[in-house]
Amino acid sequence: MGGKDIGTAAAIGGRGKPKSAKSVSRSSKAGLQFPVGRIARFLKSGKYADRVGAGAPVYLSAVLEYLAAEVLELAGNAARDNKKTRIVPRHIQLAVRNDEELSKLLGQVTIANGGVMPNIHQTLLPKKAAGGKGDIGSASQEF
Repeated sequence: MGGKDIGTAAAIGGRGKPKSAKSVSRSSKAGLQFPVGRIARFLKSGKYADRVGAGAPVYLSAVLEYLAAEVLELAGNAARDNKKTRIVPRHIQLAVRNDEELSKLLGQVTIANGGVMPNIHQTLLPKKAAGGKGDIGSASQEF
């Protein structure tokens, strides 16, 4: 009986992980959807620096997740405006180019199959017909 007590105490308060403990991902610890471990691996293998702190991949994951959520929300709104249920590259293009900050961030980026922003130059638009005053003025010119 004494041996069992020592074994359980070692499993609870001992060094390292207990054998039966379930692993919890760093993404779920941080409350994120983006993979913290994978981004940590990319930061290490990319040789951006000799060492990578523990908080850096968490922070970068959070930033990337925020940007993705922002673009997807705006693109979903663009798709709904066009009465579509599926987001296509055209909707992403419209979302990014209509948002000032995202347009600045992705200013030099080409989105494949995104198309261009709808725009007709002012000089190409037809001249506005004059209102009631114009008709009176033109009538007075006849006399």
